[in-house]
Amino acid sequence: MNKAPSIALRFAVFLLGTQILGAVFTTLAIELFVDDESGLLFNKNRSGLAAPRVNHLIAESLIRAPDGALSIAPSADLVEEFRRAPQMRVAAFDPKTKTPLTGSSPELVAKLVVLRHITASHMHFRLDDEADESATGHLAMEITPYGKLLLATYGHQFRLEDVFHTLRYEFMSFLRYFAFEALIAVAVGWIAFKRSLKPLNDVAREAERIDLDSLHQRLSLERVPAEAMTLVSSINKALARLDDSAERQRRFLANAAHELRTPVAILMERLDDPAESSLLPKLRRDAERIRNIVEQLLAAVRLDRRVACTQETIDLSEIVQSIVDDHALIAVKTGRQVAFESMERCSLICGDRLAVQSILANLIHNALRAEPEGGAVVVRVLAGRRVEVIDHGDGIAESDRDQIFEPFWRKSDRTPGTGLGLAIAKELMGKLGGRIEVGRTPGGGATFLLTFASADVSTRNDSPES
Repeated sequence: MNKAPSIALRFAVFLLGTQILGAVFTTLAIELFVDDESGLLFNKNRSGLAAPRVNHLIAESLIRAPDGALSIAPSADLVEEFRRAPQMRVAAFDPKTKTPLTGSSPELVAKLVVLRHITASHMHFRLDDEADESATGHLAMEITPYGKLLLATYGHQFRLEDVFHTLRYEFMSFLRYFAFEALIAVAVGWIAFKRSLKPLNDVAREAERIDLDSLHQRLSLERVPAEAMTLVSSINKALARLDDSAERQRRFLANAAHELRTPVAILMERLDDPAESSLLPKLRRDAERIRNIVEQLLAAVRLDRRVACTQETIDLSEIVQSIVDDHALIAVKTGRQVAFESMERCSLICGDRLAVQSILANLIHNALRAEPEGGAVVVRVLAGRRVEVIDHGDGIAESDRDQIFEPFWRKSDRTPGTGLGLAIAKELMGKLGGRIEVGRTPGGGATFLLTFASADVSTRNDSPES
């Protein structure tokens, strides 16, 4: 397993990069836009940016005589620079003796005689008696092929490439003078970031203690940073949903045990009296009841394990009519009728065919049991991908309409069935993206309304299989 990336390490790297770029580009911006004397922005005199490049040309022009003495012999590039800036003067000094090298400008050396009394490693200057008020000078201790020397230039002219030379120069200056400061800033940032993550580590330890028996617990929000509040709140909501689901499962198992206990107890009682003449039919009836309960339980378990329904385009009118046809014979045998009506010739929905068939079969089967003898159940396809299943029985009281979709709910023990059919129908409708509602039939009875999701022709073939 690959090690997870460290946010603290990324933060430290970004902070270091920010320190470097900030130091270099801030200095460059000051050089480009700020006038040192007036303090005004948008400085038009950018000749100071040429100093690093000219100093480099001076360093390339140094030569050593056989006696070991250094001198300035202008290279072709330095000669070209003199041609571009005729007023430019250059000089080089031994940093220990302040002695100028041969080839230095006598005028500039005379002006910098003050170096005999001071030690300077870097400075910008202007000559008071200079006719050109825009001319500037630069003195810096530079590392040359012959060691450290004080290089001075005055009257140099700005070129576009000087921007890149200045960037390089300032970057090297940053490494020499500000590296320690940057490392301190990164270390402080690292420690601060690590400490800011401590509340999240505490939350992680709380989460490790939560299991199936403690899903009611929630992660503490007291010291969670605002940036992580949404994440921790979402986890708490997920725990709440899991807790509700686990509670439903516990109720489901308890109800299932209760449902099975009664027919099993009756079966055991019948087996204690095997001489009873009607024992075999009664045993068959008890076994059928147990089988129905087990099948409904298995259907509910399969439903919970199913991740998503297989997506396909279904003609709602066609599938409703086929289910009605399947129940027609059952209706006749029980002295009832089932009628099919459709207000749309073709109503396409997106979903799983077996799931839709299960929903409709459950509702029609329940309606036939509720319908009085001689009556007719009406199954109607409406516009807007809706289906009504209408019976004319006792109906469902307003207070019971939310409970009828709970697993194993029955109004009384005399009510036939296991109480799982409507619960499964509602669960399937939710997975299909639809909804199921119940209302009152005019004149008495119950009307169930199914509303299905529409068929999305452009994406239905891309849906994953369950």
